[in-house]
Amino acid sequence: MHELSVCLSLLEQVQTIAAERGASRVTRIELKVGPLSGVESGLLRSAWPMASAGTIAAGAEFVLDEAGITVRCGACEAETPARANRLVCGACGDFHTTVVSGDEMILQRVELETG
Repeated sequence: MHELSVCLSLLEQVQTIAAERGASRVTRIELKVGPLSGVESGLLRSAWPMASAGTIAAGAEFVLDEAGITVRCGACEAETPARANRLVCGACGDFHTTVVSGDEMILQRVELETG
């Protein structure tokens, strides 16, 4: 499962952040995940408890913020929402577009317990 390896990498980042701040526990993790990121949100949610078991992040609330897709048109330069299977300009209908957002997976927030 690809999502388990993604969670293990995420856990490394979270543990580094917690250690740098002298945290005793991670209570909440927020991720922004786009539909073009290459990960399945449901599988990511399922993999997190396995990846974090026995660590400082075990039992942390795992929140996924589903990002939308935005494209920039090469013809009219408009930025418009798009769908994963239809990356065309919403303004002029041209298909020469560049993805501006929707392919990211960003660690947005980590809440820690200290002391």
